[in-house]
Amino acid sequence: MRETRPGWDEYFMTIAGVVASRSTCLRRQVGAVLVRENRILATGYNGAPAGLRHCLEVGCLRERMEVPAGERHELCRGLHAEQNALLQAAVYGIPIRGATCYVTHQPCVLCAKMLANAGIGEVVFAGDYPDELARQIFAEAGVRVTRWEPC
Repeated sequence: MRETRPGWDEYFMTIAGVVASRSTCLRRQVGAVLVRENRILATGYNGAPAGLRHCLEVGCLRERMEVPAGERHELCRGLHAEQNALLQAAVYGIPIRGATCYVTHQPCVLCAKMLANAGIGEVVFAGDYPDELARQIFAEAGVRVTRWEPC
């Protein structure tokens, strides 16, 4: 029998990692979990919109066009994990104001603007993403950003 339970951040980041395993992106697998009062509200992973063929099937447009990470987000078939989590909450009518977003990678500027506008209070992320403007958006919007380091 184990002696300790995972803390809440570890628990939700582990779940975000499992959510990321559903990703259909060929470049980066990302998972996001929206949580309030230690309850999961919605999840999302990066991939093509429902009903569209995934990059696993048709290849990566960004790779073909040699688009660097952190640039030209519109040149992609997929939605980001954070976007999919926000959309899932909207589709099912789940209020998310004040929630925490646990995400496997630092959000990009597009997701930062959406999360801030949705009233997300905190973002906890693990992996880096090259987007300083996203951090500036979070700071100006008053969204607390924490880099999670596994024990």
